[in-house]
Amino acid sequence: MRWGRVACWLSAAALLLTGCGLHTVPAASAGTDGTGPVTLVTGQDLTGYLRGRLQVWNAAHPSQRATLIQLPAASDDVRAQMISNLQAKSDRYDVLNLDVVWTAEFAANGWITPLDARQYPLEKFLKPVVSTAMYRGQLYAVPYVTNAGMLYYRKDVLDRAHAAPPRTWADLERLATTVAPGYGLKGYAGQFLPYEGLTVNYAEAVQSAGGEILSDHATRAAVDSPAARRALDFLVDGVRKGWIPQEALTFDEEGSRKAFEDGRYLFLRNWPYVYDLAESKDSKIAGKFAVAPLPGPDGPGSSSLGGSDLAVSSYSRHQKTARALIQFLTSLGNERQVLLKGSLPPVWAQLYTDPALVRRFPYLPVLRQSILSAQPRPETPDYDQVSLAVAEALHDALTLTRSPDETAARLTNELNAIVGNP
Repeated sequence: MRWGRVACWLSAAALLLTGCGLHTVPAASAGTDGTGPVTLVTGQDLTGYLRGRLQVWNAAHPSQRATLIQLPAASDDVRAQMISNLQAKSDRYDVLNLDVVWTAEFAANGWITPLDARQYPLEKFLKPVVSTAMYRGQLYAVPYVTNAGMLYYRKDVLDRAHAAPPRTWADLERLATTVAPGYGLKGYAGQFLPYEGLTVNYAEAVQSAGGEILSDHATRAAVDSPAARRALDFLVDGVRKGWIPQEALTFDEEGSRKAFEDGRYLFLRNWPYVYDLAESKDSKIAGKFAVAPLPGPDGPGSSSLGGSDLAVSSYSRHQKTARALIQFLTSLGNERQVLLKGSLPPVWAQLYTDPALVRRFPYLPVLRQSILSAQPRPETPDYDQVSLAVAEALHDALTLTRSPDETAARLTNELNAIVGNP
């Protein structure tokens, strides 16, 4: 999965596919523990590192060769093609590289097999990432890469203004309102286009305030709680007061990244992939920025967990080999290469304090802190529909089309209908 971009989830085909199934967990169709050639299906490998890792596996396992199947880069297309294959009970896919928000849906429909947690070094991973691979207390996948949002800021500007990076929402508003204009900059950019990115930005604000989108094991809407209302008011007020510019309501990950790299914004919320790009020769802010944890109402906030997990198809004929391939791909040595060759955040905790890696990737300490305080998005087989409802309602609120009161009431009704709580 591309960890740098959370691609748009609004594909009609994907939405239709989400509704299939009764959210029960049937027994695996193949039910085999065989060995032999396997496939690894994933979204487009933009860095090309995965082929090299599979070559290492194939050299050691000539009779159990792994073949890479790359689907389109867009997340909605990847999910739709995976589901189509699994609904047909095809054995073409053995190991699936799943976005972390898909685990519940794929497990609930019986498309992926339960795994024995004792076969994987989960205790060595950053603790929050393990929850993304669980469904109803059972391990259904193994964390492979992780991700968390960070606050990028113009260090040169804050240094000249004798200001520290913001720790609270009040700090962020004050600096975006007072310091940014003094240096010809706009205030704050996030991902506010109506797609999954907006759901993530809203979820981060809600959980930073101590709330949640769904409560009672994702069976009831919680967006009208005082904490959730505080988060909504914070975002809407930012637009109304102008330190979140109207332009930012059109940004996805790439749009906001380019605006920050062009030297137009004081602050940016985005994923770690931005760091190396912002330091490149094409960036106008190379050497002028730094990162900090996302701010919250009363101190550092909480990011949404991103990344991907590896799962075994219920219809694989070679499930023993599939599990062994997952063990290889999530091993310490391979996870180091995930970072070095793929520039993707690994799940092994000790890699974030490795001196050589920190020198190469200076954002690792902040990213570690952000991951440890991050939370997964709602664990529900209906996540795709939940995300769509949240993004549409929040965009109406941010464009000042609907009031916060109207938005909270509308979203409460829609989410309760989606999760079966009318």
